[in-house]
Amino acid sequence: DVASMTYVALYALQHRGQESCGIVVNDRGVFSHHKDLGLVSEVLRQDVVRKYEGDIGIGHVRYSTTGASVAENAQPLVLSYVKGTLALAHNGNLVNTPELKWELIQNGAIFHTTTDSEVIAFHIARERVHSKTVEEAVLKTAKKIKGAYGLVVMSPRKLIAVRDPYGLKPLCLGKRGNAYVIASESCALTSVSAEFIRDIEPGEILTITKDGLKSNKELASAA
Repeated sequence: DVASMTYVALYALQHRGQESCGIVVNDRGVFSHHKDLGLVSEVLRQDVVRKYEGDIGIGHVRYSTTGASVAENAQPLVLSYVKGTLALAHNGNLVNTPELKWELIQNGAIFHTTTDSEVIAFHIARERVHSKTVEEAVLKTAKKIKGAYGLVVMSPRKLIAVRDPYGLKPLCLGKRGNAYVIASESCALTSVSAEFIRDIEPGEILTITKDGLKSNKELASAA
């Protein structure tokens, strides 16, 4: 029950941001999402959460550091592009957002938010067109972005976690039964009865699929 687990984990992480929140659930490649300004208990009411079924999900609570406090900037972001659908949740701040954004604008990108998270999502989508896998696209993007960040990306069949090369933002891995859980703090793991396995290492890109875990530390060596 991914939607309910995500709700409970977000409730445990409410202290990370009281401005807005959201959830995206992936049911065999079909993404359903709900987000708005407000607290977890206000936005993600039980009648809303119950509607969503799937086997992969991501959620986010936001405290704005870049971008205005408006509903459009609530996360996770969901992006439809030529290769399908992508969802992204991001915690942190980039220091090279203006250059990355200008590069996209020159190529015709139209932005719907004022966050650096959308810039990351657009770059992943653009790189994915020229990459064999979504992990490769995420790695190429991660090599471009500079700053402190924890990132979770969901494709139709994969969940990918990225921690910045300097480990400035927290990200940890847990497990409950056959389900893996990624969170910014271990209290979210405890709230869903998941066992803490380890912290995701600085510069590590961790991919979760139905076949298990795959770790890539190429980003750490490039830092």
